Amino acid sequence: MSEKKKLGHNSKSDLLKYPVEHIDITSFDSRKIISSMEKMSFVSRETANAANIFNDMIKDNDCTVFLTLAGSTSAAGCMNIYRDMIKYNMVDAIVATGASIIDMDFFEALGFKHYQGSQFKNDAELRDNYIDRIYDTYIDEEELQMCDKTICEIADKLEPRSYTSREFISEIGKYLKSNAKKKDSLLETAYDNNVPIFCPAFTDSSAGFGLVMHQENNPKKHITIDSIREFRELTEIKIRSKNSGLFMIGGGVPKNFIQDTVICAELLGKNVEMHKYAVQITVADSRDGACSSSTLKEASSWGKVDTTKEQMVFAEATTVLPLIASDVFHKGAWKNRTKKNFSKIFE
Repeated sequence: MSEKKKLGHNSKSDLLKYPVEHIDITSFDSRKIISSMEKMSFVSRETANAANIFNDMIKDNDCTVFLTLAGSTSAAGCMNIYRDMIKYNMVDAIVATGASIIDMDFFEALGFKHYQGSQFKNDAELRDNYIDRIYDTYIDEEELQMCDKTICEIADKLEPRSYTSREFISEIGKYLKSNAKKKDSLLETAYDNNVPIFCPAFTDSSAGFGLVMHQENNPKKHITIDSIREFRELTEIKIRSKNSGLFMIGGGVPKNFIQDTVICAELLGKNVEMHKYAVQITVADSRDGACSSSTLKEASSWGKVDTTKEQMVFAEATTVLPLIASDVFHKGAWKNRTKKNFSKIFE
């Protein structure tokens, strides 16, 4: 019996049958649920408090709202939440992993999809079909490699010099204006609304593969990513903000990168306040001392986050994020916010 038969082989089309559908926070009103959760305990009350703090950020017209993204919630059905946060003026700048922006959002903007799968599927069978797995979500590896190659093609057409990830991501947004198969991606929406996106670990994604290919094709004249200048750019946004709030999904490099802007500004001789508001949704345990799972109260000891309005929500983000975001959308404070247009300060 062949190895394929032993594995109970399915065709690729059998496995990639049911696309992930992204939730629409405008289609339902969670305000009553959040209000009821306020009077409960455990994660329910934490979730309601997080929604209240996020609403406070939106109502504070002096507050710059930073969204940070780590993990795979975009692939798991939350992609349109992040897009709508930009569309409805709830977010002024984004700090994310490269995977969230390129492997997930840019990938779908090119016309590809993520698929509902199973965490119990035989991974050897998935590999046999050239399918990558994120827990119970599937990605066609051949399509992902097309994403890598498109990044290379974009880079090949740019002036060979150093770019911050923000600059290069802006070029991707510009590319999507005329080349997107799926319109209104996070990238294109951010480009249209002057919301800068920073990916401090940009090469840890399809962007990294694409840029390696670009440099291999152009050994003497190629682009490169300047992560130091990028840190300075993000710090400049913090310096220009009267106060700031963090809405963080997961932890990782994005979380620490945005918190460190307070320290960086201080070292540059600028008088800035700690981040006034902070919400983090995570399942990480803080007992191992890891940066990703450090509590917001711990961050206060470093002079990064004020503890007056902060909330840790220990939950898997796809379960509580739609409720929080829908509550904020339907309360409507975003309608009165002044757009920050931070992308324009780098022009």
